[in-house]
Amino acid sequence: MKNYTKTNIGNEGRAELHQALGLTGAEISINQLPAGAGVPFVHSHKNNEEIYGIISGKGKVMIDGEEIALTAGDWLKIAPAAKRQFSAAADEGITFVCIQVKENSLGGFTADDAVVY
Repeated sequence: MKNYTKTNIGNEGRAELHQALGLTGAEISINQLPAGAGVPFVHSHKNNEEIYGIISGKGKVMIDGEEIALTAGDWLKIAPAAKRQFSAAADEGITFVCIQVKENSLGGFTADDAVVY
């Protein structure tokens, strides 16, 4: 049995990696919104915080009624209870990665969680 899983994501509007990679500790999605488009719903979470990385383009996110401009290179962490909704700019699409993980679940990272051989 291999200790890794590999997949290739094409040019879908949205791709969720939990099934494609068999993820057990996070959900990761790649999202593309064309110019003028938006996610058609506002949402929050019960347990999971989300980390968003803007890969290309520009747009905005509404978080608890506050509008925040987004552009390539921006990263954003949103607490579970926050109400959020993303949209692309009127003149340009946006591509972003969303990483969803259980809030306060990080027990170790980088060197703290590594085994050096």
